[in-house]
Amino acid sequence: MAFRLAAKRLSPRVPLTRFSTQSESLQQWRYASTGPAASANGSSLPNSDSPADSATGRFVNERAPFMVSTYVRPPPVMVAGEGCYLWDMENKQYLDLTAGIAVTSLGHSDKGVANILSEQSHLLIHASNLYHNKYTGSLSQLLVSYTVDSGAMRDASQAFICNSGTEANEAALKFARKVGHTLDPSGSKIEIVSFQGSFHGRTFGALSATPNPKYQAPFAPMVPGFKYGNYNDIAQLETLITDKTCGVIVEPIQGEGGVNRATPEFLTALRARCDAVGAVLIFDEIQCGLSRTGSLWAHAHPAFEPKDGSKPAHPDIMTTAKALGNGVPIGATIVSGNTVGRHIVTGDHGTTFGGNPLCSRVAEHVLTRLTSSELQAVVRARSATFKSGLEALQKKYPELISEIRGLGLILGVQLSEHHSSRVGDIINAARERGMLIISAGNGCLRFVPALIITDEQIKDGLRILDEAMDAVFKKDA
Repeated sequence: MAFRLAAKRLSPRVPLTRFSTQSESLQQWRYASTGPAASANGSSLPNSDSPADSATGRFVNERAPFMVSTYVRPPPVMVAGEGCYLWDMENKQYLDLTAGIAVTSLGHSDKGVANILSEQSHLLIHASNLYHNKYTGSLSQLLVSYTVDSGAMRDASQAFICNSGTEANEAALKFARKVGHTLDPSGSKIEIVSFQGSFHGRTFGALSATPNPKYQAPFAPMVPGFKYGNYNDIAQLETLITDKTCGVIVEPIQGEGGVNRATPEFLTALRARCDAVGAVLIFDEIQCGLSRTGSLWAHAHPAFEPKDGSKPAHPDIMTTAKALGNGVPIGATIVSGNTVGRHIVTGDHGTTFGGNPLCSRVAEHVLTRLTSSELQAVVRARSATFKSGLEALQKKYPELISEIRGLGLILGVQLSEHHSSRVGDIINAARERGMLIISAGNGCLRFVPALIITDEQIKDGLRILDEAMDAVFKKDA
C-alpha cells in the first residue's frame, strides 16, 4: 500500500499559490508553478535559467562568497520536492531523473521517511557509540538477513554503519589492510587493486582507489600501495593481483565512470584470483545496489550469472550508502565474518555520528521498502520502458548516440566520439525544458531516477530529452 501511494503520479504544474516567504508551508506551495509562460529573461522556455539580477540570482550571489567553491552549479535554487519532482525558489518544476545522484530512490519528501524523522527526532537523535541504541544493531541485522535471503553475498555476517559512501569504502579499505596485516605480519601484504573508470569517493583512501587524474592530481601524492587495472580485462589479473595484494575493490556497474557493466566472467575471475592469493574482494554497490537494477544487489542480478553455469561471484565486503537513507546521510560496510569480521577487533575503526538512532531508524524503514519484490518488479518494467524509448531515440539520432548501457534504472546514453563534448549542452537544454539529468564518464548521459517513477513520467522525460537533443544539434546543422 505504501509503495502504491508513493508511486502515484504527482500532477505537474497545478497552480495554487506562489512562494514568497520562508515561513510559508511547503505543503501549501510545492504544487505551485510558473507554468510555461515567458521567463524573466524573455525566453519562452518553461525553465530558463534566471539571470543574475533576478531574485534567484541575487540570492545565490549574496551567499556564494561564503561557500568554498568546490562546485559549479546552475542557477536554480531547489527548495522543495515530492516524488519525482523538484521545485526551485521561483516555483519552476523539474522532472528529476537524478534522484539526488541515485539517493532518493523512494522519491523526494517521502511521507514514510518524513514521519519517522519527525517521530525519532522527538525521542533521540544522538547518544554516541559509547552506548547501545535501539536501531544500529537491528539495522545491521536487517542488512545481513535481507542480503543473504536475496541470494546475494552468501557469507554476509556483520555490518559497520557509517555516514556516507566514501566512509563505507574507507572502512572496507581499512578492513582489507587489517586482514593483510593479520595474514602476513611482515607488512608486505598491503596492496589494494582498483580499476580504471571507477569512483570510490573523495577522502584519501577512497580517492587513492579512484584512478582519475582530475580527482587525484590536485592532492597528490596518493596513499601508497594502490594499483590500477583495466575494467573487464581478465588476462591482466595474474600479474595485477599477487601475494602482496590485500584487497580488490570493484563496482559491478560503474556509475560515475560511464555506466559500464562488469562481465560475469570478469567478476568470477576476480573472485578466483582473490581466493588464490588470500585477498579480500570488495564490491562497491553504493550507486548500483539497493534494488536499482531490479535485484536487491546488482551482483545477484541474473545478468551477472556466468554463462557456463558456475556460481556468480560474491564479495567478502560490500559497501552501500546513497539510497539507504533516501537522503538522510548513512552508509554501511557489510562483511563476511569468516574472511574479514574475525580479523577486526575493538578500536580498529570508529565513527562519531555513524549508526545514530535517527539515521538508523530511517534506514530500517527505507531498506524494508527497497527489498519489496513488488518494487523490484516495477523497476524491471520501468527499465524496459526507458530502454525502449532510448533505443527509439538512438534510431532517430544514429549519428549522435553510439550506445545505450546499464541495467534496471541505472542507464547511460553514450554520445558518439565526435559529439561527446556536447553532453553539458544537452543537460542544460533539458533543465531549461524542465528535466534534470547528469553526466558520467566521457560523453555519457546518466539516468538514475527514483525507483517509483511511472511510465508516464519516463515518457515525459524521453520527450524532453528528444527536444533537448534536437535543440542542441540543430545549432550544428
